[in-house]
Amino acid sequence: MAHNKSRRNWLKQMTAGMAGLLTAEQLTGKHFQPEGKENILNPQKALIAPRETIKITKLEIIPVNTLRTIFIKLHTDAGITGVGEGTVEGRISTTAAAIGELENYLIGKDPRRPAHHWQAIYRHAFYRGDIVLTSALSAVDIAMWDIKGKALGVPIYELLGGPTRDRIRVYGQAGDPEGAKQVINEGYKSMKVSATYSRGRLSRIVENPDFIQGMVENVSAIRDVIGPKTDMGIELHGDHSPQTSMLLIKALEPFQPWFFEEPIQFQNLPLMAEMAKKTHIPFATGERMVTKWQFRDLLSLGAASLLQPDVTHCGGITEMKAIAILAEAFYASMLPHAKEGIVGAVASMHVAASIPNLLAHELPSLQAAPEDGVKRSALGKSYIKKPLVMGNDGHIALAGNIDGPGLGIELDDDLIENERGVKEWEFPEMWDSFDGSVLDH
Repeated sequence: MAHNKSRRNWLKQMTAGMAGLLTAEQLTGKHFQPEGKENILNPQKALIAPRETIKITKLEIIPVNTLRTIFIKLHTDAGITGVGEGTVEGRISTTAAAIGELENYLIGKDPRRPAHHWQAIYRHAFYRGDIVLTSALSAVDIAMWDIKGKALGVPIYELLGGPTRDRIRVYGQAGDPEGAKQVINEGYKSMKVSATYSRGRLSRIVENPDFIQGMVENVSAIRDVIGPKTDMGIELHGDHSPQTSMLLIKALEPFQPWFFEEPIQFQNLPLMAEMAKKTHIPFATGERMVTKWQFRDLLSLGAASLLQPDVTHCGGITEMKAIAILAEAFYASMLPHAKEGIVGAVASMHVAASIPNLLAHELPSLQAAPEDGVKRSALGKSYIKKPLVMGNDGHIALAGNIDGPGLGIELDDDLIENERGVKEWEFPEMWDSFDGSVLDH
């Protein structure tokens, strides 16, 4: 109640003050706001006064197995709740435990200092974080930015320097010609095509002409369906050995792919850099990489020119913005990975809206969602109250989608009930059909 009374008094004072400024402007014809010095505060939507104290009181963890992810809520004594997302697909319980371990640090802290708390959580761990710690950090970082935006009454992208664009280009995903037709019918103007199986099997260390030709035939059929004006990336998933991957790259070059995604696993960046020099098609990678330091090594070696950090893995909004700035210095572009939850996808879009070097953005795939009668969508239906709307040009406009305070979204009231009884998703096992040995995923 005290916070609400304080906010009402502050808003009353702000409104009176602004009315006075507007009257003075009308009388003098002068603007009191210096040119280029926009006030980031929106007093009509801000939930508390700028100097009012605010502390985190509770961390709530919500497993969302239908999306292979975890949503969280950060509660505060000001009545403002921030939502976030962090995940390691197939390791929900492990990541949830890591997120829970952050509560002791967070309780009593001011959530409007996400950059400071990022440093403390990451650096005080002693052992520098990899995918589990940074995914946990991602969840709370996103939630703190959401709170900060709501407190000031502005979208997160305004806090990141303001928008550099008015819409975000998104792309679809397909595996065959029929899937490509569906993607086009859904309104996408670009897509990526999965290239894992050929002739009904997975690849070996070095492949024969029949396997390569099977892949060529599938990609050729997709290109015939979508035509030459549709951008088409090739998703290699890191599933192939360097030898077979290079064979596939050379065989698929004539179709002028948008990019080759994860040509090999990222552990051998020098080798990926050598492969990148042997083709004129850009390499894209980064969904399994975390923090600016890993991406620094990738960029320094020239292993890829399209970066795919996932905001739910890499360290959240704070770190994704840093990665984008680093990429710009190397003339690299951002192609954010966002295949899990809509909260992370929206958080990633706020970063994308604020940077100059965006190529396109991914959307959740719903590949773990069961067919249970609940209507879900990659744009957030059944997960957030107001799902995103994609325009007929294959873009998501900022206005009307993510231009509200903070993330600009609210979790669906039925989310927990919709998730009830859904088992945690597991990555499928992949075996060599010839000798039963383990293959990469």
